[in-house]
Amino acid sequence: MPVQTGFDLLDGLKTRPQIIFVSAKSDYALKAFDYAAIDYLHKPVSKDRFAKAVQKAIDHKQMRKETPEEEGDFIFIKSNLKNFKIFIAKIKWIEAFGDYVKIITEDENHLVLATMKSFENDLPKEKFLRVHKSYIINIDKVQRFNSKFAEIGPTQIPLSRNKKEELAKALNKTQ
Repeated sequence: MPVQTGFDLLDGLKTRPQIIFVSAKSDYALKAFDYAAIDYLHKPVSKDRFAKAVQKAIDHKQMRKETPEEEGDFIFIKSNLKNFKIFIAKIKWIEAFGDYVKIITEDENHLVLATMKSFENDLPKEKFLRVHKSYIINIDKVQRFNSKFAEIGPTQIPLSRNKKEELAKALNKTQ
């Protein structure tokens, strides 16, 4: 892409499409999966390899369609070399953990090699709010908050100085 990279393009999108990265630069492969790529193709691409990548995208889309509506929206994450289906409604908060993010759900915790920005872009804006450089919270899970913390269960999540008003507005919209 002559003007910007595919990563720059994705950063500018509000919702993420299914992505199959195609590049001659092999160092983009790991970064591609930080953006939840379905597959990565290294140029030159054979017809068979392209067909497999497209079939993988079709299968992924079909798998999302077959999920019962009552369970709600979900995302797939890769943790400990396994793919996990995480229902968005069950996520309590997401915490930066070095080069990883820690996803805390009602049932379990997962450590994922990803950026906070990529997760922030993947989650619905009306349900999640980045309240600190290291925390994204599920607005529906907040029980109390003050100028310094949002409380989800017994856990106090720190609030950035300028996020208190944004959190108050978001909480008022959900009521």
